[in-house]
Amino acid sequence: MTSRPGQVPLTVVPLGWLDACEAVDQLHRHHKRPSGHKFSLGVLRPDGRLCGVAIVGRPIARSFDTGWQVEVTRVATDGTPNACSALYGAAWRTARAAGYQRALTYTQDGESGASLRAAGWTLIAVLRPRTGWDTPSRPREAHGHDGIVRFLWEKARRDAAPLPSLAELRNEIRNEITCPAPGCGGPVAQSRRGRPARYCSPACRLRAHRRRHNAKPMAGRTAS
Repeated sequence: MTSRPGQVPLTVVPLGWLDACEAVDQLHRHHKRPSGHKFSLGVLRPDGRLCGVAIVGRPIARSFDTGWQVEVTRVATDGTPNACSALYGAAWRTARAAGYQRALTYTQDGESGASLRAAGWTLIAVLRPRTGWDTPSRPREAHGHDGIVRFLWEKARRDAAPLPSLAELRNEIRNEITCPAPGCGGPVAQSRRGRPARYCSPACRLRAHRRRHNAKPMAGRTAS
């Protein structure tokens, strides 16, 4: 990798899964290692010291996981100038060479995104905070980044298929809520008012109502 006069020359290298995870554990400020990857990259200083890591995997949002897209799930450095932009640029070049049409990543509120812009990435959406990713159908532990505004970035080929709309993504999140009616557990659809319904159907709502009614003690009932 070439560098401008006065800049420290950096070299991007492939990393194995365990080496990438160890680097994330040491360098990342607020995320733990992810659960898997498609490939990982490191960046070296002239003395051979690893100063940054990028882990690239499947998109976390199911709507984006089409098989033609990857997501940069972790980028961490020790603060070496230009290490982040070198990793983002190399992540896209590697993904494109492998046949992927688009790469995605997120930043949090308070992160400037300067490294992404320097690597040619584009900001495409601002996502409102979530209270958490835990749902009845997919229980998850709380994370330190819950409740924080996030920014969605992309680097894509010109012929890349369009992304699903943010409305579709939000509907997918709603559909992770399961119907609490006895014996159901199916997905709850979005209501006409744009909010998630409580039950998946009128029949399930009636069944739940009857069960609650039958569980209440009858007024004036005495033991015989």
